Order: sequence, then structure tokens, then C-alpha cells
Amino acid sequence: MNNDARVLGAEALASAILMIGGLGTMVLSGSAVGVVGWALALGLSFVAVSHAVGNVSGCHVNPAVTLAMVLTRKLTFARAVFYWIGQVLGAVLGALVVWGIGRGSDTFHAGHHFAANGWGRWSPGGYGLGSVMIIEIVLAAIWVFVALSTAGRGFSPGARGVSIGATLVMIQLVSTTVDNGSANPTRSLAAAIFDGSSALKQVWVFVLFPLIGTIVAVVAWLAIDPATLEDTMLDSQLTRTIRDAADSVGDAAIGVVEDVVD
Repeated sequence: MNNDARVLGAEALASAILMIGGLGTMVLSGSAVGVVGWALALGLSFVAVSHAVGNVSGCHVNPAVTLAMVLTRKLTFARAVFYWIGQVLGAVLGALVVWGIGRGSDTFHAGHHFAANGWGRWSPGGYGLGSVMIIEIVLAAIWVFVALSTAGRGFSPGARGVSIGATLVMIQLVSTTVDNGSANPTRSLAAAIFDGSSALKQVWVFVLFPLIGTIVAVVAWLAIDPATLEDTMLDSQLTRTIRDAADSVGDAAIGVVEDVVD
């Protein structure tokens, strides 16, 4: 089996397990364990799969993370395609398993019980589109930032998994009432497929805005990492000009603070 096939398989398996552990807990045991239980199930599921496949693919399980690796030139676009295919297939497979189990209950109806993401009347807390857009950008940016900061810097797959797993617990706790928690396009897409037409009409938000969050994360990562703008695919004359202007403002501000301290 070649490396591309291994990556596809690893991401598919990891994404399926994450869906079964995270979405499955929300759909099948939600009333029993509550929001804290859902969040812990998601985070612990990631810790488990990161140990299992981290050495094979890095355990991205999120297209936004893979996009960040492409933008920072840690991964080629050609290889990223196999990540994305595996993530979509795995998420749908995991959702299918949850749906198959749920159908065993006489009271189960995917259109009302599948924890799909949404806003307005489909938001658990009645939050509007603006709130959902913001939270998807911000929380995806946090996830991607942690993933970038723990990639290739002496972190073992296990240590990296614990860091990101803890981040996912926080993401679920913050966002469940707003939009059922996502920051992951494949999680949203897979849930929407089984939930039905209403969720599918809104799923574009949960695909687009986490990807915007990726760009925010890369910019934040560049602000603290030894890597430079020129090392990434964001490099252009415009972004260099913005970077240089920001550096000048920052240097001036530091000079003012030093003068005041002295």
C-alpha cells in the first residue's frame, strides 16, 4: 500500500471514530451525559485516534487543519487531496453507524435528533447567522492554531493529541448551545446528510467559515513562530507590505513603552 492510500485510510478511520465518539454521544446518549459529557467524548475520541494514526497522517480529521498545512507548505496540495477524501468518507461512515444504531429506537428521527449544525430556529439557543459565523471562524482558528503549533516541534503524536483533544473539549463546551458545535466541515456535512434538507440548506456556513478561520490561524501562528511569511502560500507583495507596516507599528509601540519604563 502506498503512502497516499495509507493517509487516506488513516484519516478515514480516524474521522469515523471521531464521529462515532463525538456525534454518537450527542445523538445516542445526549440526555444522559449532557453537554460536558458530549465535550469529553469528543476530546477523548481525538486523543484515542491521535495515538492510533498520528504517526501515519498526523491525524488532521478536519479539512481546515489540512488546508493550514498546505498554506504553510508542510503538506503538498496533491497529498492534501487524499486527506480530504479520507476525512469526508470517514465522517459519512461514522455518521452512518450512528444513524444505523439510532434507528433501533422507536422514538428516533434523524431530522430532529442528529445534532446537525444550524442557526435561527435550528440553533439550540436560537442564535442568529452572525453569531454562528463568528464562532465558527474563531473556534476553527483556535483548533488550527493548536494543530500548527504542535506539528513538527518535538511533540509526540500522543502529546499533540492531548493538546488538541483538550481544545476540542473547550470548543464543544463553548459552541454547543450556539450551533451544536462544529469547527469541522466534514462533521457538519456528514450530520447534515442524515439530518435532512433543513440542515443541508445551512451547511455551507459550516464549510466556509471554518476555512476562513484557517487563514486567521495561520496569521496568528506566523506572529509567534520562527517561520516567516515567505515560507507560506500567503506570501505576496501586499501581505509583505502589511507585515512590514505592522512590524513598524509594533517596534514604535515597544519603543514608547521602553521610554516610559526608563
